[in-house]
Amino acid sequence: MLERMLSARRAPLHSDEAEVEDDESKTRKHISFAMRASTYLTRLGYLLPCLLLGVVLSCIILISTWSRRLACAPSSDAASRFSFFGFDGPDSDFGSLGVPWCRSKHGKTVQWTSKDLLKGLEEFVPIYEKRPIKNNMYGMGFDHSFGLWFMAQWLKPDLMIESGAFKGHSTWVLRQAMPDTRIVSLSPRHPEKYLKKGPAYVDGNCTYFAGKDFVDFGSVDWRSVMKQHGITDLSRVLIFFDDHQNELKRIKQALKAGFQHLIFEDNYDTGTGDHYSLRQICDQFYIRGGGHSCFRDSDEARERAKRKKFWEKAVDTDELCGAGEEWWGVRGQMRDNFNHSNKDISYTEHFMNSRFVESVLDVYWELPPVAGPSLTHQSRYDPARVSSPIVEDGRFGLFQRLGLGRLEPFVFNGYTQMVYLQISEQES
Repeated sequence: MLERMLSARRAPLHSDEAEVEDDESKTRKHISFAMRASTYLTRLGYLLPCLLLGVVLSCIILISTWSRRLACAPSSDAASRFSFFGFDGPDSDFGSLGVPWCRSKHGKTVQWTSKDLLKGLEEFVPIYEKRPIKNNMYGMGFDHSFGLWFMAQWLKPDLMIESGAFKGHSTWVLRQAMPDTRIVSLSPRHPEKYLKKGPAYVDGNCTYFAGKDFVDFGSVDWRSVMKQHGITDLSRVLIFFDDHQNELKRIKQALKAGFQHLIFEDNYDTGTGDHYSLRQICDQFYIRGGGHSCFRDSDEARERAKRKKFWEKAVDTDELCGAGEEWWGVRGQMRDNFNHSNKDISYTEHFMNSRFVESVLDVYWELPPVAGPSLTHQSRYDPARVSSPIVEDGRFGLFQRLGLGRLEPFVFNGYTQMVYLQISEQES
């Protein structure tokens, strides 16, 4: 409309008008700038307010759009979760920098929803604030504490088993979830030993295979233990692994004992960690977001180098790949026993491991980060390699309403893709 109005003022000139215009052009350079500006504004008349209003409205729309993208970035495109940090991420599925999700046999998934997680967070924050071990360095932080509590409360097992207790924080979390349920705890060092040096937790309704009585999970006579605790239905037992052992080995041991519900605390990403994890096993070319390139001049290598500058646990190509360009596990190795066993494996063996896992896997679910990195003020895990946070970046109001703002920032630094599995024997 504005263009039409201006063009109407510029109708073709008659010949005599053209002469006048030509004469004016000879003397215009002698007219002052202020006079010319005044004349121009006078000609515009009522158009000036319209122009100014248009400019102001355009600026408001642009600012509003930009702010909305910043606040709502994580809702649809994972790459936009960190665009406000100053660089663009890869495509929404991240290609080979995506989130490799282990495939279950029949496509089953968990019953809980994001709304259930939000409701659980609101309930768990005040519980967590009363924890006996305030600074659980080298142990679980808030994300995994919440995940363990939430899943134990949701599944409501008749018996809970933990492999790896450290100072007893995970035992305490399980007890908050299920106040009256028996716990079996396996740990090389008894948590009571830590009481001599500082805060620790020892549970009165727990059977400990710890210290001098320690027995590794794979060596326990589980039939006898189940009989001792009156358990006849093994589908009512929940196993929690925080022992930094080969997760493929643990799955096979759990299957042999007849257990179905497993949680692994440290489901390390490819190229990281001190043991062979489910995340590493399922990081395959045929799975969306899986597989990697060791070519130093590839798009992936450039993207990894860029991300390494922002995220502490991001892995560049040199860290990812072994001498023969092996990228599975950690530089082509199957690590176990707190990094004391580092076995080189071929890609064929790695591939067959993934096929085996798929053959016994009924449900696979990774706990998402509790909140986005801008809310938790952490720079450790790489957002490109995790699911969207429960509380997404930009949702500061929700973060505060849930009570998460009351927690110290360091409690959010322990996120390593905790995962829940439901498994069963291979189908013949």
